[in-house]
Amino acid sequence: MGCSSSSSSAVQEIKKNGATFFDSGKLGSIEVKNRLVMAAMTRCRGDPTTGIPNDLMADYYAQRADFGLILTECSQISPLSNAFPGSGGIYSKEQVEGWKKVTQKVHEKGGKIVLQIWHSGRAVLKEFIGGSDPLAPSAIAIRTPHAYTKGPHPVPKEMTKEDIKTVIEEFRQGAVNAKEAGFDGIQLHGANGYLVDQFLKDGTNHRTDEYGGSIENRARFLFEALDALISVFGADKVGIKLSPTGRYNDMYDSNPLESLKYVLKELEKRKIAFVEVKRHNKTEVSSSENGKDEHGQTLPEVQIPNFFDQIRPLYSGTLILNDGVDQKLGEELLATGKADFISFAKLAIANPDLPNRFKNGWEVAMPDFSLLFSGGEKGYNDYHRHEAKKQE
Repeated sequence: MGCSSSSSSAVQEIKKNGATFFDSGKLGSIEVKNRLVMAAMTRCRGDPTTGIPNDLMADYYAQRADFGLILTECSQISPLSNAFPGSGGIYSKEQVEGWKKVTQKVHEKGGKIVLQIWHSGRAVLKEFIGGSDPLAPSAIAIRTPHAYTKGPHPVPKEMTKEDIKTVIEEFRQGAVNAKEAGFDGIQLHGANGYLVDQFLKDGTNHRTDEYGGSIENRARFLFEALDALISVFGADKVGIKLSPTGRYNDMYDSNPLESLKYVLKELEKRKIAFVEVKRHNKTEVSSSENGKDEHGQTLPEVQIPNFFDQIRPLYSGTLILNDGVDQKLGEELLATGKADFISFAKLAIANPDLPNRFKNGWEVAMPDFSLLFSGGEKGYNDYHRHEAKKQE
């Protein structure tokens, strides 16, 4: 389908019937009460040794049940796949029981919650995974420090075909576990420089077998993982997150727009519940005279200019746009049909009642970034709802 005439007519119909933040909607078969999505965010409040979700996490997600949809923090599929100790895993019975507390509390508050499933690939330190070598499509180390330890990244092990087979099965079993834990759906983390993204981008995938080279080959791992999730949940409850021009974790693709076109075309065929697309972090083109970064790589804004304008013509399915969107821009993207939903990260942290703040024109707070990964309740569960703040 992709950019076929049937897809184009569907896109035009969507544009003609744009939405507002406060319209109900559907992502596949997941029915939601508004168009605000809580984006997935690592917060490291679970058990750092076992990866078991706890009561603190259940309270945190339940506080944000006013969002149409909650996407959880990335949830690791094995002990070797976790770059952030304290993230809630999805590979053990104890983790499943912990997540059941989360989904139950969110559902009691009338919310919908989807698990974001994840493998970090090369973006992990050896000390987090018992001294083992991280796995990656190719033996290329991240040049930038680890996100919160600031330590250097090791050279990863290039995955064998047996490694690939094992990881795909871990994704499938993770989906089985997520279903048992009561999630309304599942999202494959294909963004931000983690394993799926590492296979997808030619800067990190230098393989010469059927998993490397052309975009058709580089996307093979993504679709094998996605199809494993679909085999458990059904396509109408499966989503994916992509960041075609993202540079986090030292990522780069030489032709992200062409890569994105192919991936979206194939996703369209699968009729999945939703695609979330993340814009690059804001690097100003004016910071470089020739549109290149310090490594000689073309800047994101040059690779895909006017980013949010370019996504909808490529995909007629349910589309979530993400990164740097405020209320005004979000309203515009929804009204014009460029997006069906908008996901919020920073604003979801500091405003557990963000939908009501938008609806009533109330002040929007910003989070304390020093507390993002600090552990404990401070900077996590202690952000006030607007009504509670007024009563103090």
